[in-house]
Formats: sequence, C-alpha cells, structure tokens
Amino acid sequence: MSFADLLINSCTTQRFTETAVTDFTTYGVPAKAWSDHLVDEPCRLVSGVGREVQVGAQVVIAEYTLFVGDVDITEQDRVIVDEITYEILLVTNRQNGAGAHHKECLLRTVR
Repeated sequence: MSFADLLINSCTTQRFTETAVTDFTTYGVPAKAWSDHLVDEPCRLVSGVGREVQVGAQVVIAEYTLFVGDVDITEQDRVIVDEITYEILLVTNRQNGAGAHHKECLLRTVR
C-alpha cells in the first residue's frame, strides 16, 4: 500500500490575502480575506494528538494531525476538511531516502 492510498480525505487550503478595494469606506486600504489556495487536495486527518505547540508567546494544544503530500502549505494557512475549519499550528516536512515525501501538519479547530 502506497502513501497516496492512505490519503482518504480531501481538504481545501486557504491563504490570507489582500483583495481589491470594492468601496470607499475602507479609504483605499485593500481588504484582507481568506481565499482558496489548494482545492480538493488528498489528505488524511487523524484526531487525538494532544501535543503542546508554541505559537508566538503562547502554548496551544494540537487536536489533530493532517497528512498531505509534498504541497505548498505553511503555518499561516488554514485547512477545511468536511466543512470544519482548522488552524495550522506546525508543518513538518517528512523525507524518504530520495528527498521530500510528505508533510505532517498539527491542527486545532478554529473557534
């Protein structure tokens, strides 16, 4: 069984970007919004991690682990799986003998 066979879920990764100014109430300042970055990306979501992760000055508990292929995903992104939004706390690159293989992301539910 290959790694790709284990990716039984699909997710959408969103990135925080600046959007065009649509009205004059913002005084010409571009609005910031989440926009889709990767859509229907194969992944696997595993619950029950309970690992402490330091984010800035605070320590938070990671509730889930997300496994994805070697894709463009960072701690500044967020992930949507089965219509539930998760904050990415930590991204770890995993390698095999030939190079980058997949990424393991620690997540918590956006509240």
